Parts: sequence; structure tokens; C-alpha cells
Amino acid sequence: MTTINPYFSFLGNTEEVFLFYKSVFGGEFAGLQRFKDIPGGENMSADEQEKIMHITYEIAPGYVLMGTDSLESAGHTVNIGNHISLSIGTDSKEEAERLFNGLSAGGEIEMPLQDTFWNAYFGAFTDKFGVKWMVNYDYPQK
Repeated sequence: MTTINPYFSFLGNTEEVFLFYKSVFGGEFAGLQRFKDIPGGENMSADEQEKIMHITYEIAPGYVLMGTDSLESAGHTVNIGNHISLSIGTDSKEEAERLFNGLSAGGEIEMPLQDTFWNAYFGAFTDKFGVKWMVNYDYPQK
């Protein structure tokens, strides 16, 4: 089954934001990865290495918030009010391609669907109505 979750981008304070949400909702983070833990992270400044590359937080069963620190040094920009994407998780690579191609028609592709270092098939775009989307298919663990 396809899932859709909000994905937030912040300018370096993602950890503060998600700790605040955690103080309100309770529970634990389902996953947290810093830039120092990804390929190429060793080439970043010490400050950027500690920033959040990806965080997953289930606020209630079936309700997940995700986020990242956008790095200006990597050319990322954030406009508060337009810093939320809808992240679609699919059950197959084919479903990812169908949804990506359909929703991105007439829009602007930010990252074409491709295999990633986090063992997924992923792409991102803004649709023709200005809504930001991410499509992700996680490959089965080996």
C-alpha cells in the first residue's frame, strides 16, 4: 500500500524542531541519520556533518513526520511556508515510476528517479501546481 507523509526541510534546526515535536507527542524517533554518516560526509564542515540528513518520527501509529536540514553549501534553499514536501512510499519500483511520471507531468523535476545510497529508488519534483513531492521505493533488505 502506498503511504504519503509530510517531509519538512529546515535551515539547520531540524533536530531542534523534531525534539520539540517529540516533547509534545512523546515516543521515539524511528530513524535519524546525520550528514557525517553518508558517503561524502567526511568532506563537509564539522558543523554540517552534525546536521540531520534524514529523520523519521512516528507521532502516532501510521502517522509519520520526516525531515532534513537543507544545506546552503549544497545549493539547497528553503522558503518558510513552502518547505514541506509530500513523500510517497511505494510497494514497487513500477508503482514509483507510475506515480512519479504521472504527478511530475508538466512540473519541474528536481531529482529524477534513481537508485540511492540508502538502498532505495527515489526521485523528487514540484508538480505543475507548485506542490513538492518525493517518491521512494525501498528495496528489500538483503
